[in-house]
Amino acid sequence: MSFTKSTTPPQAALVEAAGLRWLKRAEHDGGPPVAGVIAAEHGRLELEEVPSGTPSPEAAEAFGSALARMHRSLPVGTEFGELPDDHPSGVPPLFGPADALFEVGADTYDSWGVFHARERLDPVLERLSTHISMDDASVLAKARNRIASGELDLDEPASRLHGDLWAGNVLWSPNGAVLIDPTAHAGHRESDLAVLQMFGLPHLGTVLGAYDQTWPLTDGWEDRVPVHQLFYLAAHWLLFGSSYAPRTLEAARRAVQYD
Repeated sequence: MSFTKSTTPPQAALVEAAGLRWLKRAEHDGGPPVAGVIAAEHGRLELEEVPSGTPSPEAAEAFGSALARMHRSLPVGTEFGELPDDHPSGVPPLFGPADALFEVGADTYDSWGVFHARERLDPVLERLSTHISMDDASVLAKARNRIASGELDLDEPASRLHGDLWAGNVLWSPNGAVLIDPTAHAGHRESDLAVLQMFGLPHLGTVLGAYDQTWPLTDGWEDRVPVHQLFYLAAHWLLFGSSYAPRTLEAARRAVQYD
């Protein structure tokens, strides 16, 4: 059985396929199952169908451990922002829902903060700036600059990220959690974990606990969740309207105040 979807813009099918294949490589290192690509061409992506299952504590524990192993599966020295090997040449990374994808940056850096500010936050904040107040823009700019300073890098290595790991992109099958629809790149592992917490996930505490047991998180990671949610919240503000403004601005303030 397979699932086929059309993509707009057409090259999004190739971008998504490259991301899925790149994440799937980590299955050999004990990473979580990833939906298999059957065929990809401009405007059309065919995937293995994921049968529906019920999340259980056991499946959540397995997912947390597997996610840590996936994150840890990149070679030493990988730069932040690196894309899957077969990401289509000349096509920028894409982020957002299928009907509202927008381009983000593709340059790479040895600092997570510089990468995240320039290649993720800047494309969103530039679009937001045309229809938000100067005061709100100032709050967001201060948070962006704090992240760009590198103070929050923590010497963490680049991780193999899903890149949009909200609950809707974690499917529960009879064999456990399966990942779909990534914005795959080399980034900071706390970003994936922060997105998992944005809209809830079954047995989330078990997932995070198992992750920490497998690859212990750096002290204070809970306090840095707003830092890593900022881009995703700002993108939701841009795409879905001002109902996301309060959460975005609060995350920005906490990013500035984090010590």
